[in-house]
Amino acid sequence: MTGQIVMGITGASGAAYARRLIELLVRAGRGVHLVISPAGRQLLADELGLTEVTPRSLLGGGDAGRVKLYPHDDLAAVISSGSFRTDGMAVCPCSSNTLAAIASGLADNLITRAAHVTLKERRPLVLVTRETPLSPIEIENMAGLSRAGAILCPASPGFYHHPRTIEDLVDFVVAKVLDLLGVEHDLKTRYTP
Repeated sequence: MTGQIVMGITGASGAAYARRLIELLVRAGRGVHLVISPAGRQLLADELGLTEVTPRSLLGGGDAGRVKLYPHDDLAAVISSGSFRTDGMAVCPCSSNTLAAIASGLADNLITRAAHVTLKERRPLVLVTRETPLSPIEIENMAGLSRAGAILCPASPGFYHHPRTIEDLVDFVVAKVLDLLGVEHDLKTRYTP
């Protein structure tokens, strides 16, 4: 394991998932290589009030040194190469537009390029889709990506852990993403009969 995770934030609603995932990856000692789409930046402003997006503002302090932020259009960034070893990638939240671009083989920005690298290197690619309802086009894109090795993880929290707050619901989804990336956590989200 390299301890490095690539993460993309796109424009589907769900900024709370993105922030919490970064926080818990850092807490687990992982390096986070972060790319935010222009729509993702707008999402962070709209849902979290972040007008200036930096690792420190995303973490509210914390160990921001573990987060490296890359420009969305930097196709020469190290994470665009399969020779840069990572333990996987999450796109959280993943918009239908980004889903379609990855499914179609478009690699015209750093998020989609890094996703393609992750797939071709057979590393976990977790796509946290959030939009609903789904059109047949989105379902076909998901099916194609699943066949290619991506893991579709819709932001659909369970209720068997008796959530009481929005944070409990967010943690359920984020815990699932961490599990899929093989990152240990202590969130109380596992089913226990």
